[in-house]
Amino acid sequence: MTNSNFNNTIGNPKNYKLTDADFRQINTRSLFFNQLGWNYERMQGSGYLWIMLPQLRKMYGDNSPELKKMMVMHNQFFNTSPFFNTIVKGIDLALEEKEGEKSIEAVAGIKSGLMGPFAAIGDAIFGSLVPAIMGAIAATMAIGGNPLGVGLWVMVAIATMIFRWVQLKIAYREGVNLVTTLGHKLNALTNAATVLGVFVVGVMCATMVNVSVPYVATIGEKVVSAQANLDLILPRLVPALVVGFIYWLLGRPKMSSNKAIMIIIALCILFSWLGILAKG
Repeated sequence: MTNSNFNNTIGNPKNYKLTDADFRQINTRSLFFNQLGWNYERMQGSGYLWIMLPQLRKMYGDNSPELKKMMVMHNQFFNTSPFFNTIVKGIDLALEEKEGEKSIEAVAGIKSGLMGPFAAIGDAIFGSLVPAIMGAIAATMAIGGNPLGVGLWVMVAIATMIFRWVQLKIAYREGVNLVTTLGHKLNALTNAATVLGVFVVGVMCATMVNVSVPYVATIGEKVVSAQANLDLILPRLVPALVVGFIYWLLGRPKMSSNKAIMIIIALCILFSWLGILAKG
């Protein structure tokens, strides 16, 4: 796109229609640079603007007052799930292509209205549910010596990228109608995904945290196993307590994941040496 073409579109974005090349450029930038310039003041705001900037220039023209006005708006606070961010961009582009500068309030409203729900559902599905289920399956296969476990995890990553890629054009095509369609379903889907994610995490705690109490007491001719008695109270109680301790530990002030890992490793070595805990 030359400068003369840019100038022809100043104030009249209807003269420019987005092409497949535009969608490819936005998707590529979204996949790899969505968090560009992340900061605590505007979070993904700078990244959002940078991803959209080539198309904004084509619609409004280089150095035009309209472009500057829309750039200021797009550089405001924005934060949502990386797995759903292009849905917001697709609706945004549809509005701006149709209404131009007049869409500024509608676009700002769409961004602020959708970023929260999509952040929640994205975190629930792609931040917890998919990694928990598919990660557990892939890890179990890998532990068993099956190399397909690695392949499964790679396939999940590829499928996730494809999902992020195709949603842009769908959102652009449907425009604001997509907001109405999704509005009543987002909360229910988020709640369902959250419940399922918690269920899967519980299953993983019971099946993948292998910790037991090895202490055995001999009373006369009878042998009493501490672990067997704990299992009578609640099977897999010790793994649940370990996970609960880690959860509590991560909630302590100035505690990070790396610090928690080092503490757990040190405690495991100590308790194993003392004979208090063993691999289940």
